[in-house]
Amino acid sequence: MSLGIFFLLFALFLVIGLPIGVSMAITAILPSLANSSFAGNPQLIIRSMLSGIDSFPLLAVPMFIISGIIMARGKISEKLFNMFAFFVGKRTAGLPIAAIITCLFYGAISGSGPATTAAVGSMTIPILVSLGYDKTFVTSMVAVAGGLGVIIPPSIPFIFYGMASGQSTSSLFIAGVLPGILIGGFLSVYAYFYCKKKGEDKEKLDSFTGDLRQKGFLVVFKDSFWALLSPVIILGSIYSGVASPTEAAVISVFYSFFISVFVYKTMKFSDFPKLIKESVDSYTPIMFILAAAMGFARVLTFLRAPQFFANAITSIVSDKIGILLVINLFLLFVGMVMDTTPAILILTPILLPIVQQVGVNPIHFGIIMVVNLAIGFVTPPMGVNLFVASSMTDIPIMKIAKAAAPFMIGFLISLLVITFIPQISLLLV
Repeated sequence: MSLGIFFLLFALFLVIGLPIGVSMAITAILPSLANSSFAGNPQLIIRSMLSGIDSFPLLAVPMFIISGIIMARGKISEKLFNMFAFFVGKRTAGLPIAAIITCLFYGAISGSGPATTAAVGSMTIPILVSLGYDKTFVTSMVAVAGGLGVIIPPSIPFIFYGMASGQSTSSLFIAGVLPGILIGGFLSVYAYFYCKKKGEDKEKLDSFTGDLRQKGFLVVFKDSFWALLSPVIILGSIYSGVASPTEAAVISVFYSFFISVFVYKTMKFSDFPKLIKESVDSYTPIMFILAAAMGFARVLTFLRAPQFFANAITSIVSDKIGILLVINLFLLFVGMVMDTTPAILILTPILLPIVQQVGVNPIHFGIIMVVNLAIGFVTPPMGVNLFVASSMTDIPIMKIAKAAAPFMIGFLISLLVITFIPQISLLLV
C-alpha cells in the first residue's frame, strides 16, 4: 500500500465520522491486510499499541488531569485572580491582564488548555462582564489565554512530545517557561490597547479593587498563598531533582486535594469519587488515541513516511528559515483539524529528523510544535477552547473566534519570535 492511499483511507474514515482513535487503529491494520508480506503485521501493530501506553512518564497525564479537576472544583483560580487583581487591578486593563496571568499560573497546575479555559473562564468571565467589559471580548481573551495551559509547565503535550522524541520531559517543562511568559505578554499588550481604546467603567473597577485593597495585602496574600504555592511545589520538586514529572504529578493530586478539603474547604471527601469518575472519562479517550497513534506511527515508519516528507519539504525549500516556515504553516493547519495528542504522536517522528538535519535543537522544536498546536485550540473547526468558552457563555463559536483574531496575531508574532530566537526556549535548560 502506498503512503498516499494510506493517508487517503485515514482521511476517508475521519470524513465519514469515525473517532480519530478508531480511524488510526483501523488504518494501521489495513496495509498488512492488503499485503501479507508487509512488515507491520497486525500482531506487531497491536503490540506497538499496548507497549506504547505501558510507560512510566505517561502516568503523569491522568494524575495532572485529576489534579486540574480538583483545582477547578476547589476554586483555586479564584484565589489566584484575587491576588493578581490586587496588584494590577487599578491600572488600565488591569483586571483582563490579571485574568491572563491567572491562566499562566493555572496552566502551571493543570497542564491542559481546555482545563485552564474552563477553570479560569468560569470564574473571571462573570466578574469582568459585571464590571462593564464586553462579554465577547473577555470570552475570546480567556479562550486564547487558556492555550497557555499547554505551554507553561507542567504540560501534558510536552509529556507526549518527550515520549515520541525521546527527549527529557523535565527539560521540555523548563523550556516552556519563557515562551509562555512571552505569549502572555503579547496577549496583555493587546488587552491594554483594547481597553485604552474602548474605555473602562472606572467607578465599578474602583469599587472592586477598593474592596480587595480594603482587605489589605496580608489578608489577600494569606487567602491566595496555598494556591500560589501549587506551581512552586509541583515544578520545584521536578527541577530540584526531588521527584520525576510523574511523581510530581502524584504530589500535585495530593496537594490539591489537601488544600481544597482542609485549607479552603471548598470540597468534601464525598466529592472525590465524582472527581475520579470525571478524570477517568477525560483520560480514557486520550489513552485509546495514544495507543492507536503508536500503531499508526509504527506503520508510517514502515511506509518510509519520514523520508518521503523530508524529501518533499527539502524539494520546496532547503535553507533552515524556509524549512521552519513551511513546517510552522503545516502545523498551524494540522492544529485546525486535529487534536493535539495524535498530532504530536504522529508528526514528531516525521518532522523531528527534518529539523535536526538543519541544526534545530529537539527541545526547541518541541516548543515550536506545542505553540503551533496551542494556536489550534482557538482556530475552527477543532478549536477545543472555543467550544469550552462557548458552552460557558452561550456566545456562538465563530463570534468568539472573530473576537479572538487580534489575540491570535499576538500569539503568531510570539510563535515567530520563539521559532527564530531559540535562546528563548533554551536559556533555562
